[in-house]
Amino acid sequence: MAKKGTILIVDDEEDILFSLKFLLKQHFKSVFTDQNPYHLPRLLRTYDPDVVLLDMNFGKGRDSGKEGLEWIGKIKEISPNVPVVTMTAYGDVQIAVEALKTGAHDFIEKPWRNEKLLATLHAAFEHARSNQKVEKLENKTRALTESMDQAFSSTIIGSSKPMQEVFRTIEKVAGTDAHVLILGENGTGKELIARALHRKSQRADQVFIPVDLGAIPETLFESEIFGHKKGAFTGAHQNRVGRFEAASGGSLFLDEIGNLPLPSQAKLLHALQTHEIVPVGSNKHIKVDIRLICATNMPLYQMVKEQTFRQDLLYRINTVEIQLPPLRDREGDIPLLVQSFLNLYRKKYHKPDLEVSPSAMQKLEEYHWPGNIRELRHLVERAVIMCDQDEISEEDIILKTPSQQQAEPSESISTNLTLEEAEEQMIRLAMKKHQGNISKAAAELGLTRTSLYRRLEKYGI
Repeated sequence: MAKKGTILIVDDEEDILFSLKFLLKQHFKSVFTDQNPYHLPRLLRTYDPDVVLLDMNFGKGRDSGKEGLEWIGKIKEISPNVPVVTMTAYGDVQIAVEALKTGAHDFIEKPWRNEKLLATLHAAFEHARSNQKVEKLENKTRALTESMDQAFSSTIIGSSKPMQEVFRTIEKVAGTDAHVLILGENGTGKELIARALHRKSQRADQVFIPVDLGAIPETLFESEIFGHKKGAFTGAHQNRVGRFEAASGGSLFLDEIGNLPLPSQAKLLHALQTHEIVPVGSNKHIKVDIRLICATNMPLYQMVKEQTFRQDLLYRINTVEIQLPPLRDREGDIPLLVQSFLNLYRKKYHKPDLEVSPSAMQKLEEYHWPGNIRELRHLVERAVIMCDQDEISEEDIILKTPSQQQAEPSESISTNLTLEEAEEQMIRLAMKKHQGNISKAAAELGLTRTSLYRRLEKYGI
């Protein structure tokens, strides 16, 4: 078996260091020794040991163990995740207990038995490895959460009175564990608000798990939300952790909760009442600790009257309710949002000098925005891509008619594209949508027929 791990031994007796090194180098990859505990700060940084084997007394006649206790504390200050195994004289149980209280991982007695020493050090090494794996997993989780957040603005933009009221509510409720229900039309930024609540909460260093309930078939609800055991049903080839368990300790965001069928509503309510879930195919009850945030664009109170949404579930999920205003009611916010999106896409598509003309901005402010912020963001990106000048003009702003809104394709522009790649993709989407009709595609893209023909030839479309 390949030798693994680095051991650092600190003891003032040279013979002990020699004996320990001779024994341990047969079992560990690297073994370093030192007689002076005052070298510990340098040794920890130089060798980055997996385990420290530390004597509790230094100097002849000293047997109180106080020196060792002090050095355990200093090791933990410098390398908090490194396990410390202490060496104490036979019968010094009190010193060993104090060492464990101070932060030592384990202790061995002098004179030691080789088997006991090796078993203790190997156990400490595995403990260190487990801690490193946990830390790496936590770092990956944090990085994944941060990566997911990059798709959403870190700052919610808005100076209008309705948005100021939303901001005040967020500040009041974010630090609590109260369940929050976010109501608003499609495209108003409900997930952005949910993420803001999580970032400002005491759970900010834990996971944020978003779930689109509208995309989960009723037959898969329990499996997706509560998890399942291997063999629970056809296709369950391995254990699956449900969203509740995955979010435990953090925040669970249930989007489109108004789409949840009544049987699934009952199961969700039971989990919220008991703080327990049972994976499909299991009899084991698993405790979960989540902060629940829900969102919908559906009229839940009317649905309660129509008995399509449970009243007791509504009361459970809306300890605090946040009503997001549609963009058309946010007076003064459109220029702020346009500038924010413009800054984003100028950088992405390498057009640093691009601006929006006053007439174009006026046109944007006068539009009713049925698709809200999502529609505005898409329009600004399209205008940045298609504009050939240093200024986005009124003619570059192609707004949708109601019939066009309904026919809007679901395809969106892929990320990490060059300007030319993004332009080509937009043209292909427009041509596909209008089944090759040049006039309609040109009108949607804000181009003349001649300009579109040039681009079709350029990209071989």
